[in-house]
Amino acid sequence: MASARLNQPLTMDDMLLYVLWIIQTHAGRAMVQLCEAEFGMSRREWRVLAHLAGQEGLQPSELALRAGLDRARISRALTGLVQKGLVRRVPRPGDRREVMLQLTDDGHAVYARLLPRVAHIQGRLLSALSQEEVGQLSDLLGRVALQARAMGAALAPGDDA
Repeated sequence: MASARLNQPLTMDDMLLYVLWIIQTHAGRAMVQLCEAEFGMSRREWRVLAHLAGQEGLQPSELALRAGLDRARISRALTGLVQKGLVRRVPRPGDRREVMLQLTDDGHAVYARLLPRVAHIQGRLLSALSQEEVGQLSDLLGRVALQARAMGAALAPGDDA
């Protein structure tokens, strides 16, 4: 994809969101197979588990924001992870109506086994680039992600522009 075509797309193949979707679709198959076949969890459950591994003690609403999931999806993912014994809901001291989420010992163990496998998939995907290009891609994606967040925050409910 030529950079000029990113600025003025003529076909679907010139559209950044479509190209990112293609990458996600094809490379994501390896993730689905790994998560579901080998670890018995959905990719969404993996996302939630990984976010909790990075910061335990979150409330479900905070975790939903971090993971980019709505309440229904976070609830289903958490229910599955709790049933599998990987996450526990701990009542918040002083307000038992609120819960904080924590990984169980099994949750930590699954995360420790799964993370290197996920990193391997990412490494295979990035093997098409030099180390310098990987650094540039990381920087560029970070900037584009910030812009996407700003665009999302600027949209009023019901806006579809």
